Amino acid sequence: MCRKKVIIKNPTGLHLRPAGILCKEAMKFKSLITFHFAGGTANAKSVLSVLGACVKCGDEIELECEGEDEELALETLVKAIESGLGE
Repeated sequence: MCRKKVIIKNPTGLHLRPAGILCKEAMKFKSLITFHFAGGTANAKSVLSVLGACVKCGDEIELECEGEDEELALETLVKAIESGLGE
């Protein structure tokens, strides 16, 4: 299992479009990919779970990947988040 904290830079947080991009990226991997925010855990492969976390701009989430491709998954998702998830 590997983890990394990352700050959401999108001006509107993880609304539908960036949440969809995050999920699309997460679905490329076999690993279980979740993130922790505000005392809860969200499944990064589920748009509804990501939206339900209500992550806003400037919030810090902790990504957690567990599985055979966990390190590549974590690296890829951190880069996607830091680049603004298409925005």
